[in-house]
Amino acid sequence: MISAYANDPEMRELVALFVSELPDRVEKLWTAWHAQQAEQVCRMAHQLRGAGSGYGFPALSEAAAKLENDLRRISSASGGAALESVAEQFRELVDICSRARAA
Repeated sequence: MISAYANDPEMRELVALFVSELPDRVEKLWTAWHAQQAEQVCRMAHQLRGAGSGYGFPALSEAAAKLENDLRRISSASGGAALESVAEQFRELVDICSRARAA
């Protein structure tokens, strides 16, 4: 998946920086996931939601929003149970992050 700003000379460097930081963000997502830190996963999804659209990745933003919204909706559940119920959304977000390309 290529950024909508791939051909924008003013955004190219910023998008490349964002994409270069995605592996670290994904690693942190996995760390929080395995530690069953639902609030941390939700917070990171929220950050990716805004950044995804800001850097020209609407699909990334939409996947992050879905994960964030579902986690907030089930926030009354325990951390592990909350995460297990959104496993598919989590994997989709991670997959989209791994396919993001600057150009």
